[in-house]
Amino acid sequence: MCLGIPMQVVEIAAGFAWCEGQLGRKRIDMRLVGDQPPGTWVLAFIGAAREVLDEDEAQRISAALDALAAAMAGEAVDDALFPDLAGRQPMLPEHLRRPK
Repeated sequence: MCLGIPMQVVEIAAGFAWCEGQLGRKRIDMRLVGDQPPGTWVLAFIGAAREVLDEDEAQRISAALDALAAAMAGEAVDDALFPDLAGRQPMLPEHLRRPK
């Protein structure tokens, strides 16, 4: 399974940046999203930034990845790692709902 990982730009150069995240410090290709200033969060996938993220979104994705790692290790998953899903019933996408 391949997942995008939130990473924060710490150092920039033309076309790439050094970023830090859950996987440590990595050289990330920035050509799809353009050069970004230090402090910017990006979603990195296979060595390239695919999307610019705001800090809240980066933290939500990181929490979900932590929950996935816990589940894969057989540990209990805390609802706090999925605050947008906890305490509510799942909803079908609009195109799958029955007409009323």
